Amino acid sequence: MDKFTQLTSVAAPMEIVNVDTDMIIPKQYLKTIKRTGLARGLFAEMRLNEDGTENPDFVLNKPAYRQAQILVAGDNFGCGSSREHAPWALLDFGIRCVISTSFADIFYNNCFKNGILPIRVTPEELELLMDNARRGGNARLAVDLEAQTITASDGEVVSFDIDPFRKHCLLNGLDDIGLTMEKAVEIEHYETQNVDTRPWV
Repeated sequence: MDKFTQLTSVAAPMEIVNVDTDMIIPKQYLKTIKRTGLARGLFAEMRLNEDGTENPDFVLNKPAYRQAQILVAGDNFGCGSSREHAPWALLDFGIRCVISTSFADIFYNNCFKNGILPIRVTPEELELLMDNARRGGNARLAVDLEAQTITASDGEVVSFDIDPFRKHCLLNGLDDIGLTMEKAVEIEHYETQNVDTRPWV
């Protein structure tokens, strides 16, 4: 997966609490196991009208937020079912970072495995960042994973916590397969040794 080090982008304000994974990617888009092509289904029931045209009132359809790579969202983002298609759809749309006060555990874990940085902040910090996001193209957030900071357009800095192992994986672009391949030499050594010591296996 792509590395995540620093990201500066317009942030889209999604002032909705309890956004579940069915809202993120409705069930009719779950017929594929490919990680691409899911952008068209992202928030489809809110982003699209019944005839398939765009709902101009939905935040990601507004001109200021069409290129947003950061989402500032309400409490309990990613709740509901455990579908991994939710982070796949966000990533395919171009979202690399989601900021909220809280996330559902499975969604939170799935983000890290797919190159998305989910950041937990306090309610006060969320309001500050949400206010920044409301300014649209006139403001940007700068996320620095190494420093564990978010810098608002007015220079105010919000620090965030992250598990060191997950931070290492994102900084180095390591998903589960990548982590395994880091041990390729040790695995090959084990396999060679195993053939010599247990040839019957």
